[in-house]
Amino acid sequence: MSQHQKIILLLLILTLPIAALVACGTGAASIAPKELISMLGHRLGWVSEPTFSASQAAIVSIIRLPRVLMSLLVGATLAICGTAMQGLFRNPLADPSLIGVSTGATLSAALAIVILGPMLTHAEAEWGVPLLPVVTFGGAVLSTFLIFGLASDRRGTNVATMLLAGIAINALAGAGVGLLTYLADDEQLRTLTFWTLGSLGGINWQSVVWMGGSLFIVLALLLPMSKYFNALTLGEQEAHYLGVPVEQLKQRVILATGLGIGCTVAFCGVIGFVGLVIPHLLRLVGGGQHRYLLPASALGGSLILCLSDTVSRTLVAPAELPIGIVTAIIGAPVFLLLLFQQNKRGQNA
Repeated sequence: MSQHQKIILLLLILTLPIAALVACGTGAASIAPKELISMLGHRLGWVSEPTFSASQAAIVSIIRLPRVLMSLLVGATLAICGTAMQGLFRNPLADPSLIGVSTGATLSAALAIVILGPMLTHAEAEWGVPLLPVVTFGGAVLSTFLIFGLASDRRGTNVATMLLAGIAINALAGAGVGLLTYLADDEQLRTLTFWTLGSLGGINWQSVVWMGGSLFIVLALLLPMSKYFNALTLGEQEAHYLGVPVEQLKQRVILATGLGIGCTVAFCGVIGFVGLVIPHLLRLVGGGQHRYLLPASALGGSLILCLSDTVSRTLVAPAELPIGIVTAIIGAPVFLLLLFQQNKRGQNA
């Protein structure tokens, strides 16, 4: 890893706590940084005379802190899965939604909202467990295994077949979501619309724990394989001759993407552009070395989604703008600008 890449990682690490602190203090009830620091010091036993009120402590601990932590976890998951998909397909325009995981999760959520709505409500009241995320995650896992099964045989996993299977499942699941949208009543349609636009509202500590466990598994699957992604750009056969466990790498990327994206859609709905733009931007400023790119993408995704969520809940306060709209408004122009600059450099070369 070069000195330049280490500096970028260090800047991201230093910026992330600042963004989280700003996010925790920003909202309908503004809380000053010194009060937030006092809360942290009081919790750790460093401050004996707190300067914050009980209501401020409740707002931070019950509402804002879980939401901020969830934005960090989801942003990291989306970005690192996007980086892995781009490395697997050897294409910087690849995205986790390319293989149909997000659409499969969305279809299962739509089925749960429109068809199983009363049943889920009754089950949640009986068992005390929110079942919509469980059903959505199940749809993501099912679509992942379906794609993996279609693209695999005795010789291994065919990336081109995986891509075609993903396109087919995206089309089929998209048609299913469209049909369920047509059948939904007004309340179901509103719920489904907000789900497909993404939101971090209603996040609790239980969701944070599950998302944190998911990200830990994703990192454990992908980070040890970071040294192999660069060799994969030469082609699968060439990478195999260089000692890269190509099939194991494919399986890890598919498993990590299915788990990570499934959890993000299950808890937060569909959030676009993070997994596409962040790796592309960091590759542009720091190079394509994946030992740098994977951790940098995780940090960059956390930073961007934390800031995007802060904007989404303050821009039209007291209402809340779906975070998927914010990431699209930020991500689409940035991505178009990057493509324009890349095309311009290619013409001047």
